[in-house]
Amino acid sequence: MAKRNNDILNLQDVLKDFVNENNLEKGLDKVQVRNAWAKLMGNGINNYTTAIELKNDTLYVQLSSSALREELSYGKQKIIELLNEEIGKEIVNKIVLR
Repeated sequence: MAKRNNDILNLQDVLKDFVNENNLEKGLDKVQVRNAWAKLMGNGINNYTTAIELKNDTLYVQLSSSALREELSYGKQKIIELLNEEIGKEIVNKIVLR
């Protein structure tokens, strides 16, 4: 049986401990990246985005428009900076547009 801790704790600290103990951080990072992409890119680009996947530190974005893919390829570094700034930590180091 687990030992009960009767101290008053901050909910934010308890949730951080829970995430760390159960190795949920990578899954939460994936969700945060998807949300940041949707927020930063807006409806215009999101309509052409078919899949977003984060593997290690690389973000794979599948687009249904080759013209949009070419246009976004010119600003990859800026997109990386914006995504990391929105998330609040360095998660994405490389973007692959497919």
